[in-house]
Amino acid sequence: MPPEDKDAALLPRRIGDNWALIHRPVTTLGAHMWISYSPDLRHWGSHKVMLEARRGGWWDANKIGLCSPPIETAKGWLVIYHGVRQTASGCIYRLGLVLFDLEKPEVCLQRGDSWMFGPEAPYERGGDVNDVVFPCGQTIGADGDTIHLYYGAGDSCMALATGSIRACLSWLDANSSPKEADRF
Repeated sequence: MPPEDKDAALLPRRIGDNWALIHRPVTTLGAHMWISYSPDLRHWGSHKVMLEARRGGWWDANKIGLCSPPIETAKGWLVIYHGVRQTASGCIYRLGLVLFDLEKPEVCLQRGDSWMFGPEAPYERGGDVNDVVFPCGQTIGADGDTIHLYYGAGDSCMALATGSIRACLSWLDANSSPKEADRF
């Protein structure tokens, strides 16, 4: 879809009668996460901003995007997203968590106040592009809880982080302000 568009993933099941695509078109409005719907995966419409990049000194100011496909949980669609913060020494790519409604995925239920995963190891801090962790996909373990998150580090190598869906949801409960979704 035009314009320049990236960081896209389909929700793994239909919402009502439509497929849903989370993506990031780059427009004059900024680099925000959008959702679009299609009855046939060819014709897309009902385009909506579903999560805006924050402004100011936030870790996810000015540019955000989807990383890996959304994870369906009993509480909602758990999304790991990247945020980019511009600093005097360059950009820092970090990861945050957000939860969207299962049947109306454009509705944000919870958004973390801070980032939960950032570049720390030498292979993440240095490389072709310094200070980058950028997930590319994940698998869910047979237990239905373990996440194996595959990510690019420093735009030079691939790495694997392991976590828990339950722990991510607990982290969101502890690290999101009331009505956080309505503030941005």
